[in-house]
Amino acid sequence: MGALPAAARAGIACAVPAAVACGAPAVCAGRHTPWATVALLAALCALGERLPRCSLTPPALLTGAFLLPPAAAALLAWPLALTARVTGPPRWARRSWRAAMYALATAAAARLCAPLRTARLPGALLPALAGALTLFLVVAVLDAAIRTAAEHRPVRAAWRGLPREVLVPALVYGPTALLTAVLWHSAYGPPGALLALPPVCVCSWFLDRCRRERAAHQAAIRALVQAVDLKDHYTRGHSERVGRASVLIARELGVAGERLEALRFAGTLHDVGKLGVPTRLLRKDGPLTPEERRVVQLHPQYGHEMVRGIGFLAEARAAILHHHERLDGSGYPLGLTDRQIPEAAKVVAVADAFDAMTSTRSYSRARPVPAALAELRRCAGSQFDPRMVDALSRALDRHGWHPEVPAEPGETAVPRRRNVPPDHLPDRLPEPLPEPEHRPAHPGGAV
Repeated sequence: MGALPAAARAGIACAVPAAVACGAPAVCAGRHTPWATVALLAALCALGERLPRCSLTPPALLTGAFLLPPAAAALLAWPLALTARVTGPPRWARRSWRAAMYALATAAAARLCAPLRTARLPGALLPALAGALTLFLVVAVLDAAIRTAAEHRPVRAAWRGLPREVLVPALVYGPTALLTAVLWHSAYGPPGALLALPPVCVCSWFLDRCRRERAAHQAAIRALVQAVDLKDHYTRGHSERVGRASVLIARELGVAGERLEALRFAGTLHDVGKLGVPTRLLRKDGPLTPEERRVVQLHPQYGHEMVRGIGFLAEARAAILHHHERLDGSGYPLGLTDRQIPEAAKVVAVADAFDAMTSTRSYSRARPVPAALAELRRCAGSQFDPRMVDALSRALDRHGWHPEVPAEPGETAVPRRRNVPPDHLPDRLPEPLPEPEHRPAHPGGAV
């Protein structure tokens, strides 16, 4: 267990004895425990862990929670210490953690599902859903906690998506497990309950495919962002921060679900078109010539073309293309005016400008958040949509902002040699810095 951080080891050391304590009363009860049911469901859990892309563990544990007392239900997860699928060493510690996590969750669900053992349909559906929510909530919370400790992940990142991880499996597996429990007590007994396995396998495969698709989407986004960061390193972390600021604005506007995720993607990938801009221009010392500036300002079209064939980025394309448009029509690439600019592009434009002003650049140091907001308000109506600026201000009042990304080892906070993108230049700098006369002075966004 030496490969795990001390906090993760402590969590496992506490969870395993707690799981053993949950199941110990059933072992001590001897023949009063329904060992045949425990053995069959435990074997189903162990087998389900070895099936590729199709885990029967959650529905089998839920069925046990519906059929068995809490102590006996906790025993169902113990075989996972030997059969659980884990990645990376130390395998025995990870398997023990998975077994303990599911044992605690199943015992908690079984306590809540006690009325199920005497209830009949359809009255049993509500306790079944409550038990399923309990099981997946306990698993999600424990898993997020141990991942935060083991992978040194930010707390917000570890807990992001928790409602989806709880609600979707509960709504899918809860009714299926209830059907299995009902068939178990029918005239056909446990063999009849096995008839519920095909739909369980289909549900498990569907959920696994959704998780894999989401993971593939995230990996594609990360790869594109890393490529941009490698080519234009002075904006390292800028893409992720713009994505986060875009989400803050969108939530204040009442955006949720797939549209919110699309805005996150749009903010994160708004500068992906820089991959099509010659590196010598992005890293050029000193000001750009008018011709070079026109080349750099093609990056919205480049980005739009790059993501055209990526289906899940369909809603993000408009924001990538138009995030440098201005309400007064003086932006680029098409010179659109207020109502012609897509709402997503207005969101990303404000998020981009805000991060540009609150982050340290080669030509200026980071502005305080209040100063950046004041500058956005000053330009609202001509460059930025006032609704987006107000939404960002309200979101920052609630959540705050931590703009800077720590510098990598050996990297200075302010790079000495980087080209100065004209659209990043504010009207007033926090401290005097030399600036070529022909640079335009307006506040927001990357070139």
